[in-house]
Order: sequence, then C-alpha cells, then structure tokens
Amino acid sequence: MTNFKAESGGDSRIAGDSADRSLAPEDQVDDPSHSKRTPPLLVVIEGRNDIEFLRRISAMLSASDNRLPDLSILERRGKIVFVPFGGGDIQSWVFRLAPLCKSEVHVYDREIAPVSELRHRAAQIVNLRPGCRAFVTDKRSVENYLHPQAIFEASGIQIEVGDNDDVADLVAQKRFLTHDRDRDWLSITARCRRRLRNRAKLWLNRDGAGRMTAELLAARDPDGEVRNWLTTIAEMVADLS
Repeated sequence: MTNFKAESGGDSRIAGDSADRSLAPEDQVDDPSHSKRTPPLLVVIEGRNDIEFLRRISAMLSASDNRLPDLSILERRGKIVFVPFGGGDIQSWVFRLAPLCKSEVHVYDREIAPVSELRHRAAQIVNLRPGCRAFVTDKRSVENYLHPQAIFEASGIQIEVGDNDDVADLVAQKRFLTHDRDRDWLSITARCRRRLRNRAKLWLNRDGAGRMTAELLAARDPDGEVRNWLTTIAEMVADLS
C-alpha cells in the first residue's frame, strides 16, 4: 500500500481566513469538464531540481519495467510538460492552470510545518477538480528518497538520510567541513550557506539520482510512492491519447 496519497478531506481552516479564501473552490475559475482536455499533461512540481530527480529516476525505473514511463521521452513527444511553481505560495497554483483545459498532476514536497499543512490542503482541493491529481510526499522532499549509497558513489560523502532531514543542508555542511576544516559551518554568512546548499541540492538531484538503482529506491521507498507517481502520470497520459 502506498502512502504517497492523493489528498482529500481535512480541516479547511489552515493559516487563517485569508488562506481559506484563496483556496475556496467557489471563488475560483470554473473547471472545464474532463471531456474537453487534450495533451499535454501538465506536471506541476516545485522546481528544476525536482524535475531533474524525476527525469533520472523515471529513466532508471523504465529501463527495467516498461510499465513505468521515462518522463524525458514523454516530454520529447509532447505528452507532458513540467510546470515548476517555484515554492512559495502554493495556494495560487490550485486553480492557476484551469483555464488551459489541461489535465494536471501536482507533486508537492511535504516540507515541514506550517508549510506542510498548506500543501496538504492545496492537494485536497486539486483532487476535487476533474482530470487532476495531486500528491504530497510522505518524506520532507525528493532528496529524502535518495539512498546514502547513491550519495556516497556520487560524492564520496557518507551521511545517513532520514525522512525529515534537510538532506541538501546536511550534504553542504559535510562538503564544507571536509574542504575547510579550520572553520565552523555557522561561521560563514547565511548567504554563503544558502549558496552551498543550493549547489548541493542541484548535484543531489542530478548525480545522486543518477546513481540510484531500483533496489536502492525500494530500500528508501518501500511503499512505492515514486512508482505510484509514475503510474498515475502514465495512466493520465494514456487517457489523453
């Protein structure tokens, strides 16, 4: 059983009345019927790093299981388009793409409270729209699905990866302390730490994800969340053909 859930139900009063109003279906654009929808499928995801992760993981899984799609191939064929929402105000993306009359799959990193509550609420509402599905990761972000062995093979850095860890921050710290043993991580500016973290996040989702195998993913994702993502995308693409 997967825990990578399409959200439904839940408390409607999250982060105050203003958030409720921004998410209220009756205040938004009327959603067209599913029968009017045509390719491509819109895959709404946080940013370029998440896209890099999905491209590499889907290619790896598809190579050994042809029931799962290689998302790069679907992109080239015009079957899907990635839409990065850039983090931040998730509420504004719940209905933003509705006027395009396209089917949508939304995948949100859970992050931590209070962001996680808003993302669950946004996913619940997306799932009420015809031809749309939304998921919130059980783990903090896509980097948390990487296996420590893949990270080590890509970088030589040994870390443990927990479901709630800020993996990019842990790796950035470890790399910094490896190359600059005389300084403490907190002794450098917040801007410098952020830059190093962003670099770590980029190569984690490229090089780290590129070293993943089906076995390593199964160890980090025993409930098959990522496979469920890809299966849903494949089914929705087929429905549009």
